[in-house]
Amino acid sequence: MAALRDKAALVRESLQKSQTITESMVSILGSFDHRLSSLETAMRPTQIRTHSIRRAHENIDKTLKAAEAILGRFDLTRKAEAKVLRGPHEDLESYLEAIDQLRSNLQYFTTHKCFKRTSGIITHANNLLTKAISKLEDEFRNLLTNYSKVVEPDRLFDGLPDSLRPSATSPGKRNDSKKDSDNQKNSENAVYTPPTLIPPRVLPLLHNLAQQMVQAGHQQQLFRIYRDTRASVLEQSLRKLGVERLSKDDVQKMQWEVLEAKIGNWIHYMRIAVKLLFAGEKKICDQILAGIDSLRDQCYAEITANSVSVLLSFGEAIAKSKRSPEKLFVLLDMYEIMRELQSEIDYLFGTKSSTEMRESAQSLTKRLAQTAQETFGDFEEAVAKDATKTAVLDGTVHPLTSYVINYVKFLFDYKTTLEQLFQEFEESDTEAQLKTLTTRIMEALQTNLDGKSKQYKDPALTQLFLMNNMHYIVRSVRRSEAKDLLGDDWVQIHRRIVQQHANQYKRISWAKVLQCVTIQGAAPAGGGGILGGDSGSGISRAMVKDRFKNFNAQFEDLHMRQCQWNVPDSELRESLRLAVAEVLLPAYRSFHKRFGQVLPMAESGKNPCKYIKYKPEDLERMLSEFFEVGPWGELLPSMYSSRNSGCAEDWDVTLRAGPRRGPVVNSCWLRGDHRVPLTNLGVKNKGFENVGEVNDGKKRPRGALGATSASDTVDSSVVGIDHVMSVDHSVWEDCEQYIDKDVLDDDGGMPWRSTDFYGSPDEKSRSASWDLLRQLSS
Repeated sequence: MAALRDKAALVRESLQKSQTITESMVSILGSFDHRLSSLETAMRPTQIRTHSIRRAHENIDKTLKAAEAILGRFDLTRKAEAKVLRGPHEDLESYLEAIDQLRSNLQYFTTHKCFKRTSGIITHANNLLTKAISKLEDEFRNLLTNYSKVVEPDRLFDGLPDSLRPSATSPGKRNDSKKDSDNQKNSENAVYTPPTLIPPRVLPLLHNLAQQMVQAGHQQQLFRIYRDTRASVLEQSLRKLGVERLSKDDVQKMQWEVLEAKIGNWIHYMRIAVKLLFAGEKKICDQILAGIDSLRDQCYAEITANSVSVLLSFGEAIAKSKRSPEKLFVLLDMYEIMRELQSEIDYLFGTKSSTEMRESAQSLTKRLAQTAQETFGDFEEAVAKDATKTAVLDGTVHPLTSYVINYVKFLFDYKTTLEQLFQEFEESDTEAQLKTLTTRIMEALQTNLDGKSKQYKDPALTQLFLMNNMHYIVRSVRRSEAKDLLGDDWVQIHRRIVQQHANQYKRISWAKVLQCVTIQGAAPAGGGGILGGDSGSGISRAMVKDRFKNFNAQFEDLHMRQCQWNVPDSELRESLRLAVAEVLLPAYRSFHKRFGQVLPMAESGKNPCKYIKYKPEDLERMLSEFFEVGPWGELLPSMYSSRNSGCAEDWDVTLRAGPRRGPVVNSCWLRGDHRVPLTNLGVKNKGFENVGEVNDGKKRPRGALGATSASDTVDSSVVGIDHVMSVDHSVWEDCEQYIDKDVLDDDGGMPWRSTDFYGSPDEKSRSASWDLLRQLSS
């Protein structure tokens, strides 16, 4: 406890000392507070002056920075001005940067108009910018002009698929030997490569220049420069290719051969223009004017407007021109190319600015379809009303028949196109429509042939004529796609008609001849003696002599006339000969066997050959000479020409494909001593311009056209040679398909040139034959 008390005393003492110290510190701190208050009052003026100095320094710094920025703008303007004055030729990219800098400075000073003389600075910058943009326009024009070159035709042809490129032998023309189906497959899978109209490295520069001009508000200047430059180059490229503006009057005045060639070229030009030139033009227009949509669409529309108008105006002129049957296939070709290009046209001219061109193309397609459909009706009417008065004297296939059949064959080359055409006007069974159309044409042809057959005075020749023509029709149908459409029943019915005409021919021609060698029912006659052992079958000597005499006269008359008749189909010819021989020869053998030996014995001392001229073997040989005017068995295209005149041998100049494959080339039927032009069907003589009027009853050299020697002649005609000619010749060339020689007549005058040409009976080879014929024409 004592220890605790001692410690408690020490604690009290310590506390008292702390209290004393605390009171002293409070007294001291109180005095400091009074002193600090006095000091703060004394420092306040100094603090105010220091704050003012600090604010002044900050303002000076801001002013210096603003002045530095303004001076920098002046420096940039000075540098930009130097670049503008130098022009864009040295460094176009740097020039474009200078224009951007000028535009930025102009915007800066426009937003800081509080500076003195700001308006002067703005005016100077605007003047510099105007001068820069003017030089920029010149640079854009120069670049575009220098790199916009006319596209040569060869470069365009290189962009076509291989199947559509011109052949090496005919520059500027395309390959004509393709069929419709091949063309359609090729067009579907073909790859077109538009030419490079402007080098790719230049396009970004032109784009930047265009953007600068638009930002400067020079859209119209840009539009005019781009439109005028590119439109001129495009039009020149088309002109160099061969495109020309032709009016309806120009088309009407053209000869068909010239017009047909121009239509074939137009089809080619349309494909090149749309798939290559217009496509290439749109590509560069989209790149140079990218981001300027309204201006880009308007530029492209006006660049192509005139070129499209020139191309479509020719199509419109053809569609509006006078209709004729031979135009049908070129109309279908034109309709086909417009259908083929429709999707590309819709894409290339799909904007509002190009509406007129797109609608013009659609209108032309419909007009071509309408004209083609109307031409169908014209053709059917022309076939029905064909009034050719000149008959084919040998009863062979009439030119109208071959013309119509070839016409129908070509129709089936266009089957897909025709189906599309029919759908333009109505939704129905297109195959049924084509069948109806074909059937009507065939019926019109048969009706017309029936009328033409009545021109023959010899009823046997009438039947032979109908048989030949009907057989030609049936054979052609069987070998074409028309068979699938018309059907087997149609073929069988018309084959029976052919047989009926053959039977009628046999009955009319040979009935009287057979009566001469038929002994059934012959009654014995008195006064001349009876030949034969039994009276039931015996006939008088006078009757036998009369029978042989009549038989000889009638058979010789038939032989003389019908050797000039023609059955051009070898199988039909042999069949008809065999049918006659099966009836005539057994009857004659029997009659000859029975009376041919007895009559000479009864006529001892007299010449029996006066009555019995022919043995059965002689008749068989002579029957083989019927129905064959020349040694050729088929209808072959041929030409026979001379220096002084022209003439044509005895066969059919058939129709063939035109520039694409279908159009009917005008033809002339050349037959012996006359020719039958199909004038009323709008068909003219093609390739035989020198075939003049014919002098009947003259002789001409037969030469290579079937003669066995140079001295053989054939009754026919040679224009301008008025006497019988003894032939001597000097051969220039002797080839498989033609013989070229000089021929001298007997008066020792100027020699004349004879070119004898062999065609091909195979339709697939006729194109090559025509090509060779063209080479020989010079």
